[in-house]
Amino acid sequence: MTRERFVVHLPVVAADLPGALRFARAITRALGFLADVDRAETTVSEEDAQCVRHRVFCDRPLDRRRRCPRPADHDGPCG
Repeated sequence: MTRERFVVHLPVVAADLPGALRFARAITRALGFLADVDRAETTVSEEDAQCVRHRVFCDRPLDRRRRCPRPADHDGPCG
């Protein structure tokens, strides 16, 4: 049986974009034990501008089919 991908929209309240990004990182890390959560694809958008999405994690490919877990636009090398 093939499985489909869906996006779950979970509105939250934050003071600003950096706060919303921190909150999204915390949520995805808390749900990291679930194999079906695609943490690398986590994005944040303003409620009235949902077509403008801000990536939460870097997501660059690393060795052994892993992805960079650091925040998007981080300084220094991926890890």
